[in-house]
Amino acid sequence: MLEIERLGHHGDGIAPGPVYVPLTLPGEIVNGTVLNGRIEDARIVTPSAERVRAPCPHFRSCGGCSLQHASDRFLAEWKEDVVRKALAAQGLEAGFRPVHVSPARSRRRATLAGTRTKKAAMVGFHARKSDTIVPIRDCFVLHPDLMAMIPALEEITRLGGSRSATLAFALTRSEAGIDCAVTGGKPLDETLRMALPRYIGRFARLTWGEETVFTSALPVQEFGPAKVTPPPGAFLQATGDGEAALLAAVREATGSATHIADLFAGCGTFALPLAVAARVHAVEGDGEMIAALDRGLRLATGLKPLTTETRDLFRRPLLADELARFDAVLIDPPRAGAEAQTREIAKAQVPRVAMVSCNPVTFARDAKTLTEAGYRLNWVQVVDQFRWSPHVELAASLTLPHIEAKPKKGQG
Repeated sequence: MLEIERLGHHGDGIAPGPVYVPLTLPGEIVNGTVLNGRIEDARIVTPSAERVRAPCPHFRSCGGCSLQHASDRFLAEWKEDVVRKALAAQGLEAGFRPVHVSPARSRRRATLAGTRTKKAAMVGFHARKSDTIVPIRDCFVLHPDLMAMIPALEEITRLGGSRSATLAFALTRSEAGIDCAVTGGKPLDETLRMALPRYIGRFARLTWGEETVFTSALPVQEFGPAKVTPPPGAFLQATGDGEAALLAAVREATGSATHIADLFAGCGTFALPLAVAARVHAVEGDGEMIAALDRGLRLATGLKPLTTETRDLFRRPLLADELARFDAVLIDPPRAGAEAQTREIAKAQVPRVAMVSCNPVTFARDAKTLTEAGYRLNWVQVVDQFRWSPHVELAASLTLPHIEAKPKKGQG
């Protein structure tokens, strides 16, 4: 028998050895056969007080969630602790705002898998550490509007899939309906071109590979007063609720700034709302995303001047002299973080920095660069858009010492 000591970054329990044991919690006593350093089907001898009954009937087979067996309180504390440990590894500490958790059934963006069988088709999520697809009939994570698309996705899998390949359906919920980008299917031949338009009205937009098959309605997203149509499959915050929480944190971190640089700006998720009160320069490496931002900007009203720039910030970060004109920077990089760009922000001594991150380790590394340049890490807030998963997202405020970062009412 083994005792689970802690959870790893992928959500597996870790016992001495180390031995990795999925679907377990710290303090639990487990039994099972160890194979290659893992116990795949552990028997829980002594359960944790934080163990709860997973609400989803697919939980044990589906790889979409790995932590539904843990209480909400435990998960919030664990995700915060993941960030604390990442900061501590860099010699940093910070005050933490209460964790914000998106509600169940609120994911507006997800990728489902589809494959043909002998007589039908299956659409769902991959099983844990497997290519096997688990058909999903109910999901406690996805918005019901996404779930409602599964019958149509099964039909499309029969039309455009093969038994030797897996289709990927990147789904995004929009005001106008579901935006669906399909990859991994058969070539878009004449037969498919004739068959797919039957789904006009069921999807707002359907894209096959690199080609848009139809757009029955523009799949717009609201960013502040602007309406933006992102490119097919483009990055979008996973839940509207989580996006709102991150935006509130960013607004507080940028404070009374009048000229803000939004780095890794995407389609304008933050740039457009921030432009209600401040001038904004939005920089993004993906030209299609910047083009979508620009189109939305042209039709928006009530905004301060907002400029855009397509630029690879990994290869060509904004330099210190370019950043000197801004009194706040928002930086929201991918998981790799933004080491080179952060060094330039530190050199420029921009008074306020708002950081949004999906990787506590690279966030802590980049925050260390700023604190070594004289910045103060005021606060951190975990925003949990990926409920029941080990994924951790956060927002943070850093300022130079002469800038007072005022806490929210009732928070310190």
